[in-house]
Amino acid sequence: MFRRTYRVGSIVSAVMLLGSMAEAQSGSRYAGRAVPKAVPSANGASVAAPVEVNGDELVVVKDLEPFTHTVAIPAGSDLASIRLQGVKSVTIPTRTRSTTGARYCEEAALREPGGSMYCPFVEPEGFTRAYRVTYSYEGPPLGSDEYGDRHFTFSVYFRPEELSPAEREVLSRRKSGRAEAAELFTLTTSRESETRRVIDEDNSTFCEGTYVDGAWAQTNPTCKDNVMFKTITAPSDYVTVRVDMVPQSRALASASVE
Repeated sequence: MFRRTYRVGSIVSAVMLLGSMAEAQSGSRYAGRAVPKAVPSANGASVAAPVEVNGDELVVVKDLEPFTHTVAIPAGSDLASIRLQGVKSVTIPTRTRSTTGARYCEEAALREPGGSMYCPFVEPEGFTRAYRVTYSYEGPPLGSDEYGDRHFTFSVYFRPEELSPAEREVLSRRKSGRAEAAELFTLTTSRESETRRVIDEDNSTFCEGTYVDGAWAQTNPTCKDNVMFKTITAPSDYVTVRVDMVPQSRALASASVE
């Protein structure tokens, strides 16, 4: 029982170290329940954002790439529960402009440990018209949600020119219901494999210890953990959902324009 206690404490410390290393290597992980899927292409999110310096201000312009038609949802989600909630014509930004005032941010950090919410100051720009297609689904509740809500939504965006005049007519009719609108779209899902760096417990050694008032304390203060890592291939923690337009011949046969 005691051995399990000191191994867990040491493993937690190693996991925290591994997490900080992975964060530095791969950037932020998916923070929300459903987020746009990055597309590794010449015009994707991997392209470096233009940077300009204006006095003591650093300006970064970043393309948002809102028209990938894909999102990522937790792998534990019920894919059979995905249902169309609605389609709406909206105006969305296609890029952001982040402005960081070095002097202002330094002064803000001195006044408040957390700094300022305006460091950097982010402005959306490059607005364009789009169709927002929203779906609901049942997924694992957030750990921070004390009520355990399992109902979530995600949205993808289409350019108006991606829809034919007949399809836009179907969506604009007030009498058109969700079922009729859903016939215009098709969903595909995929779960990719990814490489991960994890703790190699068989070849690692951990110092004995226990928790004292919530803090980990080693039995031997001079002992040092010997944590080894290994690379494995495992299914992703997220499922990619792609939304496409149904070929016109099939879509209009199901939702013909009167």
